[in-house]
Amino acid sequence: MMVLVDTSVWSLALRRRTGDLSPAEERMVATWAELVRWGRVRMIGPIRQELLSGIRSEEQFTHLESALEAFPDEALETEDYIEAARFFNLCRSRGVTPAHIDLLICATAIRRKWTVFSLDADFQRYARILSLRLHRPGRAR
Repeated sequence: MMVLVDTSVWSLALRRRTGDLSPAEERMVATWAELVRWGRVRMIGPIRQELLSGIRSEEQFTHLESALEAFPDEALETEDYIEAARFFNLCRSRGVTPAHIDLLICATAIRRKWTVFSLDADFQRYARILSLRLHRPGRAR
């Protein structure tokens, strides 16, 4: 099963110093690394944009941009955006105020039968409403 890795996990794995990670965060990074080794990680452009935003120095930006080159963007289709809008309306009708990019991530994963790996608790709320499957650490294979 392919895994669409959310910005929160990428940021932890590639933007944070290893020595600054808690034991729980270290487990998340280890899970991410295992997914990478098994070739199961997927990327979309909006996640790449979020990751590269807010970088303080051009050197750090270039380093991260280079590291991400190993993960080509999955091509998004018009139906991904339409489904994301449907999901937005459904979540709002159930009292959950979602972020547009989060629902594009959900739509992309659901349409392709992928799981989402995220540290953002919002995705747990979306999963209760949508047919979203979340990746659980320790289940890389």
